[in-house]
Amino acid sequence: MTELQLTSPVFADGDAIPRQYGYTETNVNPPLEITGVPDDAEALALVVDDPDAVEPAGKVWDHWVVYDIDPATTTIPEDWDGGNALDGTNDYGETGYGGPNPPDREHTYRFRLYALDAPVDLDAGASKAELETAMDGHILADATLEGTYAP
Repeated sequence: MTELQLTSPVFADGDAIPRQYGYTETNVNPPLEITGVPDDAEALALVVDDPDAVEPAGKVWDHWVVYDIDPATTTIPEDWDGGNALDGTNDYGETGYGGPNPPDREHTYRFRLYALDAPVDLDAGASKAELETAMDGHILADATLEGTYAP
């Protein structure tokens, strides 16, 4: 079985996320590519957050929470509308993608993909915490892509 992988054609793992994907720029998600989804996966979930925000913001800042993504998805295009997937609420108080916007220095952003054995039982607008609770015990595989962004 192939390992679940999340990559982007516009930045390599650990490299800088291009400027246009920032919150104060075009504020659209970068394109992502998915491979190795387990055959028994029934849904995917994606969380993008900023663990470096703890010092300036007092918490890990959630930038994108999206769930019930079709497990046959292999590409998430730039400025993705989500299709039938559901958008959760980010820490900007908005649903959908909210790009990087570090207030103090370069931050590392985590794009975390989860393959789930069942769709989550959540309405649109759920928080990352609610998604994590709903995913508990249902994660078949996960993958992480990291990118940096500076003010």
